[in-house]
Order: sequence, then C-alpha cells, then structure tokens
Amino acid sequence: MSVAVKICGLTDEDAIDAAIEAGADYLGFVFFAKSPRNIVPERAAELTQFIEGVDKVGLFVDAEDAFLDEVLGHVRLDLLQFHGTESPERLERIRAEFGLPVMKVLSVESAADLERVADYAEVCDMLLFDAKPPTGSDLPGGNAVSFDWNILKGFKAPLPWMLAGGLTAANVAQAIKASGAKAVDVSSGVESAPGIKDAAKIAAFIKAAKGE
Repeated sequence: MSVAVKICGLTDEDAIDAAIEAGADYLGFVFFAKSPRNIVPERAAELTQFIEGVDKVGLFVDAEDAFLDEVLGHVRLDLLQFHGTESPERLERIRAEFGLPVMKVLSVESAADLERVADYAEVCDMLLFDAKPPTGSDLPGGNAVSFDWNILKGFKAPLPWMLAGGLTAANVAQAIKASGAKAVDVSSGVESAPGIKDAAKIAAFIKAAKGE
C-alpha cells in the first residue's frame, strides 16, 4: 500500500497544481495568522473550489468556534487539523458541532510524549506526530525540526496517524522505514523560502515518500 502524502501550507495555484499532479492525497491550508503560510478564508475558497478527489485539510491553532464558522462558511474542508493546546473535550465538541473529522497534532520529543495519545483516542479521527518546536518559536509546526522516528517503531496507535517534522525528499523514505508511518505531512521541506512552495521539491518529495 502506497504511503499517503499531505502537502501543507499551500497558498497559490501553482503549488496546488504541482501537489495534485504529483499525487498528493491531502492538501493543507493554514488558518493561523502568525504563520508565513497563513491564508484568508476567501483566498482558500478561490483556490479549492474546483478541487475534487483530494482531501482538503484546514490547520487551526486554538481557534474559537466563531473563526471555525467563518472559515467553513467559505471553504469546504474534509478534515480539521488542530495544532494548539486543544483539550480532548474541546475537540469532541468541535467534531460534534461541525460534523467533520478531526486530527490532533501531538508534539513528540521522547517516547513519554506518546502517552498523551490515549487522551485523544475517543475524540479524534486521526493523529499527527510532529517534532516539538524550538524554544521561542511562534509556530507550533513548520519549523523544519525532526525527532527520533524510531520512537514510533512498533507503536500501536489506536487511530490512523501521520508523521511530520523536518521531512524532505532526502530523508522521507528513511523516516517512513524507521517509524512505520503510513502517511506523511510536509510543509517547510518543500519550500524555497518560508511560505514559498517549490513545485520541483513537491514532486521529488511525493515520489520519494511513495517509493516511486
């Protein structure tokens, strides 16, 4: 079975076209003002209105219901990704209220961090394991930092999960082998500058992840 790939932080047509053409399974859009990949709902709506057959994911960080309402009033999303300090109770409410699958991002530095998985097992549809951000970073993800992928080797997760954090075309195959990941997520690893996606890097990453 081929590994699924999510290209996150998309902000323009060229990058989206490159991701779809290369075989991306998920397209990620960041609704977080501090990120260099932030996109406003109206622009995301323009970019996604004709996309079919690829799951559209919205990334949020401790978003209020009113903001989720605003985004979903413009954009048809298939999955809501939460990258903040959202509690299991908060995500359970969001999933019930908005009727969409929910993915919680958990920051990983050591095996002990995987203990938090159990808290979210009943209230989410997917998990994403990302590296802990560097001290002082304003961004919870997209920092081009990785963690020891072997921590996940043999881990019996109760939900489907994705691997993120410092992945590039050069290391993604190794990361998949070490962690056992069936899905990977990349943002900064396919950019020429923060927030600027590179079509060639997108294609190379997806090819490497899928072992083609």
